[in-house]
Amino acid sequence: MKRKRSPDSTLIIVTFILLGIGLVMVFSSSYHQGLNRFNDSLHFIKLQLIYAGIGLIAMYITSNFNFWQWKRFIILFFFLNFILLGVVLIPGIGVEIYGARRWLNLGFMRFQPSDFTKFALILFAANYMSKKERLTKFFSGIIPLLAVVGLSLGLIMLQPDLGTTVAIGGTIGIMLFAAGAKMSHLLFLGSLSLPAVIYLIFSADYRLARIFSFLDPWADPTGSGWQIIQSLYGIAGGGLLGVGLGNSRQTTGFLPEPQNDFIFSIICEELGLLGALFVLLLFVILVWRGFNIAIKIEDTFGSFLAMGLTTMIALQVIINVGVVTSSMPTTGITLPLISYGGTSLIITLASIGIILNVSRYIN
Repeated sequence: MKRKRSPDSTLIIVTFILLGIGLVMVFSSSYHQGLNRFNDSLHFIKLQLIYAGIGLIAMYITSNFNFWQWKRFIILFFFLNFILLGVVLIPGIGVEIYGARRWLNLGFMRFQPSDFTKFALILFAANYMSKKERLTKFFSGIIPLLAVVGLSLGLIMLQPDLGTTVAIGGTIGIMLFAAGAKMSHLLFLGSLSLPAVIYLIFSADYRLARIFSFLDPWADPTGSGWQIIQSLYGIAGGGLLGVGLGNSRQTTGFLPEPQNDFIFSIICEELGLLGALFVLLLFVILVWRGFNIAIKIEDTFGSFLAMGLTTMIALQVIINVGVVTSSMPTTGITLPLISYGGTSLIITLASIGIILNVSRYIN
């Protein structure tokens, strides 16, 4: 396949704008956290700049790496995915934070295997779905794919991490729908997965507490409802134009870890409704360009690969914003390109690089 054009310029511009906003907001939201915890107000932004640098290098490499060559790594990534998901569960090796063992300590950063799983499973599914005749059969077609996905999600739930499980499961489900899987098969699978999700929620006290705090956070305002209440205070306090960068009240000790999953609340507070809508508009443009590339590319594997990576980013945005605005129960999902975190940022930028490479081959 011969390269025919430059990568999608709109996607590049939107990615850099979102990354720039993310760096500014990480600094603004983590200033007090860094000062109080590490006696260094620049602690988090210095690390995030390193992660961004690594991520941009990864994006440059993947944007210039022929997308169909990724097929060569499917078996390697297949086994590496399960090795990493298994190793992170071992006490003493996996890093445990707030009762969840989701990270591996690499020294210069904490690596989260489930972020690698997102890419590995999308790559595996895109290659599998490119042979469309498989998807017309249930037991010999869809079930082998879901067995691989299900085993990976089971290991992620042992960490535990319901948010990532839902995001990956939703992405694969949307890919199956777009690939032409029979609706009867998808509805049957959906009817099976719903009881499983309900069981997972009710089988853990902390998940149940999150459901109750979602329904009425003021029932326990100093406990399970604290984080979402403080998030809503931040959103409401921003008004139309915001209180200005660095002037957030919630970052001074009210909203826990504001630079992470709840950074969108700080965006609303400091940049106001208009600033928050601008960020959401940028994500809409990014997702639109990603899906547009997936639709226009003639190569089936490239189409599913671009669509899967774009869908994963879109679902993470939807879940993160939904949690922060109390539109859905609390779960740990970062806001792509914005939230503090090394693995998430690097994998997201590398994924966008792959989408950019696919865009090079559109007629």
